[in-house]
Amino acid sequence: MRHSGGGAAGRTLALLWRKQRPVAPVGKPALGRRPTLDLDKVVDAGIALADAKGLAAASMNGVAKELGVGTMTLYTYVPSKDELLDLMVDQVLGERDLPGPGDPRPADWRDQIYLYSDQTRAMFSRHPWLAGISTIRPPVGPGMLAAREYLLSACAVLGLPARQTNTAALAITTYIDSAAGLEAESEQLEKSTRQSHDAWWHERNDLWETYFDVERHPTMTAIWHAEGYGDGTREAADESYRFGLDRLLDGIQSLAKA
Repeated sequence: MRHSGGGAAGRTLALLWRKQRPVAPVGKPALGRRPTLDLDKVVDAGIALADAKGLAAASMNGVAKELGVGTMTLYTYVPSKDELLDLMVDQVLGERDLPGPGDPRPADWRDQIYLYSDQTRAMFSRHPWLAGISTIRPPVGPGMLAAREYLLSACAVLGLPARQTNTAALAITTYIDSAAGLEAESEQLEKSTRQSHDAWWHERNDLWETYFDVERHPTMTAIWHAEGYGDGTREAADESYRFGLDRLLDGIQSLAKA
């Protein structure tokens, strides 16, 4: 597990917000040479490598090789792998097409949350390496803050106290982002093993005939006989995800009616 937020605070912030407040290069290019790169190209290359080969491929050496430059040249744009990781994560977070202040958006607050959900699940599907990064200390850049502003504004229409509005938005973020990360991990496992989860379970059908004791698992048995387990692992995962999200939103919305 990699962790974001590991770089030097001042330098990382300057790099994350470079388009709002331009920052000078980390070092000076060699005399007589014109710069062939910019930081955007470095970040794009890191993301492309992580998408294609996994996060480990997006090392400083790997990115430099992909761009056809020496590793020391890369350090004139980004000081270390920690800052590069934050830049990659925040750029991907900003890919979500979420309305900003004053932009048209769904009228119903739940539909606004569903939009965040759809965009976040699609983001993790495009960039499954995100599931291997802990953002307990997040990259506090424009991508991360735009999503935070969107969710807070969606919850604010309920008229809850400020503390509850913030807590509700955090709960929604935790649920959706965690579930989306697990979903991306699940998709990657199927791709890397070239075996579906249903096929994996089918190979273990002997569990039920040989090892499963109905007397020790009466509730599981009752639900099985009532056809409560659904048609397949993917369908069950989708159904449980939407069920949990809807119940979470029901609970939050009930506070507004209290």
